[in-house]
Amino acid sequence: MPQPATLSAVASAAAAAVDPDRLVADLAALVRLPSITGDEDAIAASLADRLEALGLEVEVFTPNPADIRVDPAWPGEEVPRTTLPVVLGRAGSAGGRRVVLSGHIDVVPAGDPVTWTLEPFSGEVVGRELYGRGACDMKGGLASILGAVRALRETGALDRLGGELLVALVPSEEDGGQGTLAAIRAGATGDAAIITEPTGLEIVVAHAGAITFELTVPGRAAHASRRTEGVSALANLQVLVGALEADEARRNGAETEPLMAALRLPYPSVIGKVSGGEWASTVMDRLVAEGRYGVRLGQTPDEAADELRACIAAACEADPFLREHPATVQITGARFGSSRVAADHPLPIGLSAVAEAVTGSAPPMVGVPYGCDMRLFVGVGETPCVVYGPGDVRLAHGADERVPLAEVEACARVLAAWVVEELGASRRAEAPRVGRG
Repeated sequence: MPQPATLSAVASAAAAAVDPDRLVADLAALVRLPSITGDEDAIAASLADRLEALGLEVEVFTPNPADIRVDPAWPGEEVPRTTLPVVLGRAGSAGGRRVVLSGHIDVVPAGDPVTWTLEPFSGEVVGRELYGRGACDMKGGLASILGAVRALRETGALDRLGGELLVALVPSEEDGGQGTLAAIRAGATGDAAIITEPTGLEIVVAHAGAITFELTVPGRAAHASRRTEGVSALANLQVLVGALEADEARRNGAETEPLMAALRLPYPSVIGKVSGGEWASTVMDRLVAEGRYGVRLGQTPDEAADELRACIAAACEADPFLREHPATVQITGARFGSSRVAADHPLPIGLSAVAEAVTGSAPPMVGVPYGCDMRLFVGVGETPCVVYGPGDVRLAHGADERVPLAEVEACARVLAAWVVEELGASRRAEAPRVGRG
């Protein structure tokens, strides 16, 4: 049987130097800064100060959102904004190999506080979990990055790296990813990147995407007492929802990639919001439905939009009323593309080997049914990228969001060791480096 990978002495020392108490303090402080998407300036400033205190050369830049919107790779947005604060921290030697640690600094709104057991931005620890909006998605991952950099500094490895470490902390991931696009346009690319989104410490090598859409559905008004003389837009929506459900089953059933097929529903479609009608005793003559449509692995958002439009057009053609009065589809908001890195690529292989050496078990390589900034690093920045971080994504965006502190710590230890193994450091001990196939 193959023996577990062996870390260099410098990497082992960096992993061991992670301070759990400082991790908790960092994470609690970050959670207590609300940083709702579109309002990330305060947390960007705080993170810039923290990185600078850890010895990184820090740059905070705020590109004009209008300039990003005209970029050919613009990923959409759902929240109006006037600023786009991006934090970049650098250490090591420029001009050689570069690795990127990245995470988003924005969080979704907390929702109704009555549904929370604890105050949504409390940052309280219960047992061995820290609670609060963003604790899982993804301030636990941000704390892991800070903890890894601190460990590299405490062991002296940060000053002896044989390449460059770039930390890229970005806004606006929750509504599309234009923060990462801005960072990439500013040079935040490299030979390898890890995004510390919540994966339960599994290595994400493939992810689906999603587009948001607005569906305008017509009907014909009539007095409620003459209901049968009208045509309800709500009934017409039911026709279209049935078509979307059949389309969803077809698209998911056709998936042959094992990583995605294992998810059973990698490309869900959903109607999340419906508005319409003007009077309770009038047959509804128009409604607007907003929803999400999955982007298949290997598919662009535009290609997914074409599939969505074809589905709605076919359903309208098959219905007597909608044939003459078809529903319309408009693509709105975020446009998350899909992405993948081969499971046998040196990045996931090397990260898995380091994680096994640090934690005692090799993390599985998986696919996930949601979009993230990985596709921008891979597709726009031409930077091999995986997602690896603490927390269960099923707890993201919900009440009582939380993250296990043991996973935050383990992630920080793995990141610290991985940076050393990827970039090297002077005064390396005799132990061999982790192999990357």
